[in-house]
Amino acid sequence: MDLNGKNYKAFLERQEAIKKQYSAKRAEKQHLKGKLTAHERINLLFDPGTFEEIDAFVTPAASPVEFGKVEKSYGDGVIVGHGKVNGRLVFAYAQDFTIMGGSLGIVHAKKIAKIQEMALKMGSPIIGLIDSGGARIQEGVASLSGYASIFHNIIQSSGIIPQISVIMGPAAGGAVYSPALTDFVFMVNHTSYMFVTGPNVVKEVLNEDVTFDELGGAEIHARKSGVAHMIYDDEENTILALKKFLAYLPSNNVENPPVVPDDGSVPEINEKLREIVPDDPNKAYDVKEVISNIVDRNSFFEISELFAPNLVTGFARLKGKTIGIVANQPKVLAGVIDIDSATKGARFIRFCDAFNIPILTLEDVPGFLPGVDQEHGGIIRHGAKMLFAYSEATVPKITVILRKAYGGAFIVMNSKNLGGDFNFAWPTAEIAVMGPDGAVAVLYRKELAESPDPVALKNELVKKYRDKLANPFIADESGYIDEVSDPAITRKKIISAFTALSNKWVKVPARKHGNMPL
Repeated sequence: MDLNGKNYKAFLERQEAIKKQYSAKRAEKQHLKGKLTAHERINLLFDPGTFEEIDAFVTPAASPVEFGKVEKSYGDGVIVGHGKVNGRLVFAYAQDFTIMGGSLGIVHAKKIAKIQEMALKMGSPIIGLIDSGGARIQEGVASLSGYASIFHNIIQSSGIIPQISVIMGPAAGGAVYSPALTDFVFMVNHTSYMFVTGPNVVKEVLNEDVTFDELGGAEIHARKSGVAHMIYDDEENTILALKKFLAYLPSNNVENPPVVPDDGSVPEINEKLREIVPDDPNKAYDVKEVISNIVDRNSFFEISELFAPNLVTGFARLKGKTIGIVANQPKVLAGVIDIDSATKGARFIRFCDAFNIPILTLEDVPGFLPGVDQEHGGIIRHGAKMLFAYSEATVPKITVILRKAYGGAFIVMNSKNLGGDFNFAWPTAEIAVMGPDGAVAVLYRKELAESPDPVALKNELVKKYRDKLANPFIADESGYIDEVSDPAITRKKIISAFTALSNKWVKVPARKHGNMPL
């Protein structure tokens, strides 16, 4: 190679130009907002020295009309490429807010689409680090068509490779549907936000004053809308959590999740589990205490912790192997199923099923949340999502009934006839059409009305109902559960059951797809 030749000089000039483009001044603007630059995010995410950038020197498309300016820059406001995360191949794109506000033009979109298609071909996860002002106005419909291509690719890859969005700045307008279509969404508190229409439009149309955080901040989407699954206080912790999270997932739908060495620190027989569920059936407890005493130490990674907390979902490990956990939470709304928790559960179950992650269900559910708001909001339709998801799932599915399992909610939580592979119950379990108080009120309405001491009679009948009808031994003897087992051996029992199910195979009827009640 002629190091003094014209082309080599041009090569060096371009290298120098791109360095100047990512100047300290631009970086400082990001830092003053509490944000990292796109390159800093990439460097933090990928194992050192493994990231390979693609299309670094492409330039923006010319504006079709003389309207506004398009900055002449390399890369068109987005960094794309691949590298290793925890030693595994991962593809990513990082929008660069310092270049035209990270706005999406057609070249920008083509870069993202290209890396999406590569990730699908290679069967590797793709991560979007989003920090963008939205569609580039100067490019008109071209930028909108670019978004359409990105959305189409996400849908084509859905259920084949894990797709994760990390919101690290604005995501507004139609741009929000890119993260909404992906499997999981991370957000950074106070520096990231998502909304279809911004505060200015809300003010103009509805005459309501609302801040960016109040309208579409991380807390709002983590607690109220459920759009964000995980939120953290700064970008560094967000990316570190993302790297930890990726270690639970397979690279694609034909691989099993990665296995980590089991340190053997959690005993397979644990007498603490006998003490967690109170003797009083109306007293609450924290189901996360049950989870932490069953799974490998410090392995539980909760998903959507702040949204619909009456249902706990997350990943954990058993003997180093990834499992998904769905658990009713008695300390929040007594663990009932409502609209939000049903949707949350269904979405999580379907992800686990798509990516070969066995599901453990811990059940303590008194029923569906009653009320006009729930009925009018469509609890029937939303509850059916969870039914559909459990029944459709072909991965190994184990249920442990810890306490209450009443009515339709018993059926929903992976009951035996819905397709549960192994269904166990603790001696504290109560399995019946409805709770004792409600059942007695219906069955003995006349007797209670005529009794001189209705309270004493009701207490007697409730005890009789629990002893004769709602205890788990009746369900065990009838084959509706597989075994009533000692809580202390739950970890051992679950490990044995999942081992037996490790070669589970289900022939699914030929069809394009089922029609889930969305």
